[in-house]
Amino acid sequence: MVGKMEPLMVLSHLRVVEIGSSAATSYCARLFADFGADVQKVEPPAGDPIRRSAPLTPGGQSAWFAFLNFNKSSAIIDSADPDAITRLTSLIEDCDILVDGRDVDPADCPSIDIAAIRQRRPRLIYLEASWFGHQGPYAGFAATDSTVRSLAGLIKLVGPVEGPPLHAPDFQTGILAGLWGFIAAASSAVAQMRGGAGRSWSLSIFESSLALSEYQMFEALTCGDLMRRIGINRFWPNFPVGIYETQKGWLGVTTITPAQWSAFCDMLGLSELRDDPALVLGADRLKRMQQIERQFIPRLKTRTAQEWFAEGLKRKIPIVPVPEISDLLQDAEKKARGAIVPILLGGEEEGLTAGSMQRLTSTPPRQGGKVPAPGEQQAFGNIRTHLSLTAPWSSGCIEAGRLPLQGIRVIDFSMGWAGPLCTRTLADLGADVIKIEAIQYPDWWRGVDRRPAYVNDKMYEKTIRFCMANRNKRAITLDLTRPQGLALAKRLLAGADIVVNNYSVDVLPKLGLGYDVLRTLNPRLVMMSMSAFGGNSVHRSCRAYGSTLEQGSGLPTVIGSPDDPPVMSHIAFGDAVGGLNGCAAVLVALTHARNTGQGQFIDLAQIECMMQFAAPWITVHSIGGMPPPRYGNRHPQFVPHGCFRCAGEDNWIMVAATDADMWQRLATLIGRPDWATDASLKSAEGRRGVEDVIEKGIESWTLTRDADQAMSELQAVKVAAGVARLPIDLLKDRHLRSRAFLQEVERAFIGWHPQPSMPIREGTRPYAIRTAAPTLGQHNREILSGLLGLSDAGIAQLAREGIIGTKMLSEAELAKTRKTSSG
Repeated sequence: MVGKMEPLMVLSHLRVVEIGSSAATSYCARLFADFGADVQKVEPPAGDPIRRSAPLTPGGQSAWFAFLNFNKSSAIIDSADPDAITRLTSLIEDCDILVDGRDVDPADCPSIDIAAIRQRRPRLIYLEASWFGHQGPYAGFAATDSTVRSLAGLIKLVGPVEGPPLHAPDFQTGILAGLWGFIAAASSAVAQMRGGAGRSWSLSIFESSLALSEYQMFEALTCGDLMRRIGINRFWPNFPVGIYETQKGWLGVTTITPAQWSAFCDMLGLSELRDDPALVLGADRLKRMQQIERQFIPRLKTRTAQEWFAEGLKRKIPIVPVPEISDLLQDAEKKARGAIVPILLGGEEEGLTAGSMQRLTSTPPRQGGKVPAPGEQQAFGNIRTHLSLTAPWSSGCIEAGRLPLQGIRVIDFSMGWAGPLCTRTLADLGADVIKIEAIQYPDWWRGVDRRPAYVNDKMYEKTIRFCMANRNKRAITLDLTRPQGLALAKRLLAGADIVVNNYSVDVLPKLGLGYDVLRTLNPRLVMMSMSAFGGNSVHRSCRAYGSTLEQGSGLPTVIGSPDDPPVMSHIAFGDAVGGLNGCAAVLVALTHARNTGQGQFIDLAQIECMMQFAAPWITVHSIGGMPPPRYGNRHPQFVPHGCFRCAGEDNWIMVAATDADMWQRLATLIGRPDWATDASLKSAEGRRGVEDVIEKGIESWTLTRDADQAMSELQAVKVAAGVARLPIDLLKDRHLRSRAFLQEVERAFIGWHPQPSMPIREGTRPYAIRTAAPTLGQHNREILSGLLGLSDAGIAQLAREGIIGTKMLSEAELAKTRKTSSG
């Protein structure tokens, strides 16, 4: 593939230089390469250390490195070379974006003066990643993917009740942080189209991971310290949300709304459960888990997972077969959509990996590519045109206080978590986001309870989760099923840059708001659909939640021990992941729209977004043909690696030894200097033979200590360790407090409450949260009058007709409107 010429792509005008060794910065840079950027990966003569990361292919190539780095070029710079600094400085001064992972691992990169380079090249966009940021109690901690996730509240709630907590393979924080890094750099590139200087960002990998924790963190704020580990594939506050055995294969089940629970019971012939008023809500069912499972598990075993899936589609139940990695590799649809793509490793090994999930239909990403050998340049025919951010260099300044996406308008039809997180991030970065709901069907994160007490007490205005996902937005209500509401929506869309929805694929087209209609109204409009499987999938009508997306991704089959069922990691893993991928996708499409005046449709399949986390196992299995091993809490490369019990009730700490020196420090600390000097234990493979013994020795030490004390002692000797936190613990986390990560915001019906910051910041403090989440229809008058020019009388008439409003309809009121409209 070297020397291959290709058409100009969306980001072909950009050159990106990547220094240091960090999965986060590598993935950030790969996202640029996916859309045509010339990415120069700077490596030492021995290559990026991630080249040696497990799992390895039969040919000895790192599958993780391959996923992070295909379609890049490699530039070898030897720090011992007298000209190293000059060569590296010249490379950076000729680029548009510099991504810097040296704080995670310098990888023998020459020391350079970034500040001086930025002074000479003020349009350079700079992104620096670190595990925890440069300030705060955790700054400087030794870390791994798992220890960071442990501190981020992402491990303790997973696994058997008695413990230990279970965790996924080591490929998550780099992807999450890489997405955030791309969002920072890409939004800067969009901003730079207005002229002015480049932006300088710092990225906290730890805080990036909190995008997954924030839902449970703020539910705990509302409900108190209720969350505990309640068993494999069981999660507070909904039930059933899990993975169950069928006659053939495993089935992912999620029931959230009363209607879904009723349909699930009907499907299984369990009318007694369906008609029990004490089981209407998931939180109530959670109290009777064992009793309910005893009734439906035998029924599920009477048919195959595929048969139940087909039945669930008919009944609009969010259920999905749980694929093995081999199933993904045989999925022709995934390959056709580019979710699984071919790659060439080491010059001769052909394999498959997870492709770009940003499915832009007019300017698609590269479909596979080559993993560069150390020092290998790949020529794709990139032409750095007048669109280049570096030509000409400007000494202009960023307008004081101007946010990257200021001046961009977004129409937000999304609900729940995934879509609102995408649009919240755009809003945080300065976009004017207008959220459209209806009094008939408000965002379901306001609550699905339509009983009179809930509605009359305005409980739908008191849900912290809704406030978390919708800050910095304006909101109106429009009944899109009626001509007046539809016409007003079209007028808003005619002046917008972006529209986002996460409905089922047919909802907006049936209302007359499909892309074929909207592009005639507004040719520069970027429209994104965030469905489960994608708009052209044979399963396009599948209903899904964040849990469904994880269940259908293949990831659960590589988590846990060999005797476990497929193991879920989160109540709604796919939501945050889909939201961040969606944000990245619209920023790429927005770049194209700003350069050409042409919008496009983005067909984001959220299940595909989850496949990134299984990418190394996809590659290894595609080449070797063997199913990936399940390591439990162990690791394919680090020994020891696990979650160890500490003093007190259900207290745990994640500990990992990432190299021989760290192992020796760990052994000495826990009172085993004989292990530290034992030559047979110097290598990870040598230690693997006695891993059981080593783990018992570590736990003998941790059991005598409080988890935080154990972490302090381990970190004092630079051993990677992280306390297994609960989400509620994060509200008082000393590191997050020191970095002002949680910002207090005041809102009607709730008062002062905390809000999580973005993990990307331009200075020492995060971007300020400008406004609290809107109440239902809060900005009706402001938008209808100010933007669309409606009179007070016209707005009042819309309210009388129920086309707009500020009060959610109860079930009885909704039934009445249905009867009126059908009559």
